[in-house]
Amino acid sequence: MDNIKVTIVDREGKEHELDAPTDMGMSIMELCKAYELPVEGTCGGMALCASCHVYLLSDHILPEQSDDELAMLDSAFFVKPNSRLGCQIKLKDELDGLKLELAPV
Repeated sequence: MDNIKVTIVDREGKEHELDAPTDMGMSIMELCKAYELPVEGTCGGMALCASCHVYLLSDHILPEQSDDELAMLDSAFFVKPNSRLGCQIKLKDELDGLKLELAPV
């Protein structure tokens, strides 16, 4: 599989079903930026800014959070138990159907 479907719920509650390539090593943050969704990714994907903060809405099992991701979420606003940094979620075949919501800024 070269593309998967990822649904992103924007901050106004609108759902965007995105075609996501799995063969380019892209992250959720990069995918959102490619579709011009309001995700800044200020730090360039280094888990240093939380401007790509998302909420996991589907039942997908994501890779365990790194210490850097946990530390950044610890200092971020509007954190929930299902919070993740989009820059730390790499697009893979097993994430087909993934659904995320952009966190408030």
